[in-house]
Amino acid sequence: MKKIFLTGATGVMGSKGLKELTAIPGQYDVTVLARDSKKNRKKLTPFINKGVKVIWGDLLDREAVKRGVENADIVLHVGGMVSPSADWYPEKTIKTNIGGMKNIIEAALPKKDEVKVVYIGSVSQYGNREVPNHWGQCGDPLTPAFFDAYAYSKTEAERMLMDSDLKWWVSLRQTGILHSGLLMNASDPIAFHVPIRGVLEWVTADDSGRILERVCRDDVPDYFWNKCYNIGGGAAYRMTNYEFECELLKGMGCPPPEKIFNANWFATRNFHGFWFTDSDNLENILHFRSGDTPKEYFKQMKKELPWYFSLAPIAPAFALKLFMGKVAKTPKLGPMWWIDNNVEERIDASWGGKKAWESIPNWNELDLSRPSDIKPEAKNVEDKNEESDELITYKCDVCGNEYTMKARTKAAGHGCPKCLKSRVKLKVDSDINI
Repeated sequence: MKKIFLTGATGVMGSKGLKELTAIPGQYDVTVLARDSKKNRKKLTPFINKGVKVIWGDLLDREAVKRGVENADIVLHVGGMVSPSADWYPEKTIKTNIGGMKNIIEAALPKKDEVKVVYIGSVSQYGNREVPNHWGQCGDPLTPAFFDAYAYSKTEAERMLMDSDLKWWVSLRQTGILHSGLLMNASDPIAFHVPIRGVLEWVTADDSGRILERVCRDDVPDYFWNKCYNIGGGAAYRMTNYEFECELLKGMGCPPPEKIFNANWFATRNFHGFWFTDSDNLENILHFRSGDTPKEYFKQMKKELPWYFSLAPIAPAFALKLFMGKVAKTPKLGPMWWIDNNVEERIDASWGGKKAWESIPNWNELDLSRPSDIKPEAKNVEDKNEESDELITYKCDVCGNEYTMKARTKAAGHGCPKCLKSRVKLKVDSDINI
């Protein structure tokens, strides 16, 4: 029986993956790492009853991680700090996500030629993309948005894995996951960090969970490993952010965006998201997509909501707008709080300056048309992905810094570590002990 070690088992993707891994009794021997809490014990009890073993600890607990990795054939590293918590606690996010990867690698090195490590990266690693530059693929430069500690941590953790001496690894860069929790996060100000004119190729939580089981199967070919892939739901899940907002609000029985938001509450840039030209590469190997449509999935999400969401349709639009206006002014992360308090770095990053924000048109004049659905031909980066593990010294064209990384790491979009750190706008060296 194949032995699986899963981190992040109580999160959105991890919990769906755990469900898939335990669907057929006797198929896998599963061990998970989870923080000890009443909530997590309740979540995991049904799986414990099915034979799943739990190591109570976190990613920064070296001994706990070691215990999980040393007995595993495959490590599914899904765990880590994610948004919105990652936005509120950037230092903790960096420490957890990078430190967790460090512990995984150290624990795996004694059996580096045997254990396979599957890392779940993020579309946020690519950073800001604006229409008409709304198509992309693996191999594109990784330039996280400014202030995005989460994207920085995911990028650095991926680089560490790729530059390690492990023989078998893969990085699956996760996109936005459709799940009912998105509706629960609607009252967080980071919702306004997302440009209304942007795009994203979504994937469902169920399809994401299937990936974690599919990648453990014996028929996964050897050529799958030592590469990066984008996780996407395919053509049906390519939406503009405006289309997504409309579907999300409709699912709750709320009025459309124009009725409850001001257009200038939303950032116009400094965020991630694009449609994948190479979206089908992972599907062609793992065959994880169910074929459900987004509309079908939104209906299912609505059924999973707490009862009090059923009250949303009776709330008048002006009351909802008053509430969301307060959310947009939330101290520290609310975009309108930045405007009111003249937080220049944030204003420049999100709109290109105060004058640019002032020039944002109202909803009636805003261009909400769907950008081109014609998928450009994917750039041939297959040869680059097959480049050697030779360590090469590069010189940054921007800051002149010299850095060393593997050729295949560079080909996957990684670049100057110094420039990467400068984007996060935090001290990420000596004062954050990783």
